[in-house]
Amino acid sequence: MDAAKHPHMQGGASSSLSSCRAADYSAACDAVQQQKRQRCQGSSSNDQVGSSTENNSLQASGPELDYGENEEEDYYFDDEDDGCYDDEGSDYELDIVDYNQQLADKFDDLDLPPGVEATVPWLQKVERDEPGKYKSMSEIDDEIAKKYNFFKQFDTVEDFLDHHYAKNSVGKARKEWAKRIQHDWNLLEKDLPALIYVRVSENRMDLLRAAMIGPQGTPYHDGLFFFDVQFSASYPATPPVVYYHSGGLRLNPNLYNCGKVCLSLLGTWEGHSCEKWNPAQSTMLQVLISIQALVLNEKPYFNEPGYERSANSAEGQRRALEYNDTTFQHSCRTMLYSLRRPPQHFEDLVAGHFRERGRAILAACKYYMKGHEVGSRVPEEEEEGKEESKNSEGSSSSSAAKPQHNKLALRTGHGPSFKPNLEVLFEELLMEFNVKGADTAKFRAEKLKNQPAPA
Repeated sequence: MDAAKHPHMQGGASSSLSSCRAADYSAACDAVQQQKRQRCQGSSSNDQVGSSTENNSLQASGPELDYGENEEEDYYFDDEDDGCYDDEGSDYELDIVDYNQQLADKFDDLDLPPGVEATVPWLQKVERDEPGKYKSMSEIDDEIAKKYNFFKQFDTVEDFLDHHYAKNSVGKARKEWAKRIQHDWNLLEKDLPALIYVRVSENRMDLLRAAMIGPQGTPYHDGLFFFDVQFSASYPATPPVVYYHSGGLRLNPNLYNCGKVCLSLLGTWEGHSCEKWNPAQSTMLQVLISIQALVLNEKPYFNEPGYERSANSAEGQRRALEYNDTTFQHSCRTMLYSLRRPPQHFEDLVAGHFRERGRAILAACKYYMKGHEVGSRVPEEEEEGKEESKNSEGSSSSSAAKPQHNKLALRTGHGPSFKPNLEVLFEELLMEFNVKGADTAKFRAEKLKNQPAPA
């Protein structure tokens, strides 16, 4: 095409040619680009008659191009040819659904933290023929809450793809073996205590997964702890084997960083005869209750053999408090581990639990950083405000009359690294909880307030 005969297209021609300066672009590519610019100019012209005449002349004068293998390239060039759209005179309207889909496609191969996709509309896959299908934040929050509220304490699933013992086969199931495991299932479904959740497999009766919420008043409070269990072929003659999802952290003398669970009932530690596994009486329910009551307790330091002898000494109590400081930090790291990689079939529990308890966990972090004992009761906002008001207005006589339990809760024995480490964990938890929809407005406002003013 002769650009001199069409002066209104010279600017567009020079712009597109500048983008095609790479030496590996072929002559056929230039021809494709020229024809595409001609179509765009023709569609944006206000004079329809002139436009049609111009297009006819172009078709008559130019040779018919055989695109052949370049048809696929032509599809991708469409995205790059920005000169085809005139912002001032075009009637083109942005299709937000199509735009969101294109953005989402660019993130298909990225390993994003769990929950991010749910909070960013253009990271959600949307059907092109259903505009506005992606959900609002309030709808996502409602869905998380609904799934959490309906999450059963005991339920069956098809299988466990990420189970620690998934590759360990127990062979062909015996009738007596299967009957005994079904007996354990019935006990679990009927008598599971609060804060314990269990999933068993229909296709692999030998596999079980349990989640425990850390009890209040302990350094494990509000944490989520996961255990994978396998019933061996000789069960119940031998106890089940249990693996703890530690994330490489040892937060209890009985829970090793390699995943080992040290318990007399499981035969992994010495104990009196009454504490050991009894094939006729011991059950999986008993194992879970023992872990909850005996392992996740208020002073886990004294679970270490021999340490219980120092429980009544000042030195023993000091070491126990130091151990609690470390344990709580490990528990916070375990929370992050679970949030980012929730075990299969417990995704709804993880999301819902931390959405509901995130605010309380962050408040506990703040409370402990002020010097209070880990595991001590964290006052509600109203109580905390009243207490701070009394401290600021009270005299020496009034401070002397403060309740004794408040004095005990405040301590100066935190190690030098406790506060800075917990501050880092607090920031990570704040981000993760915010993604899950937890009520973090107070802490985000405080963070914004404490940021230094720009120079």
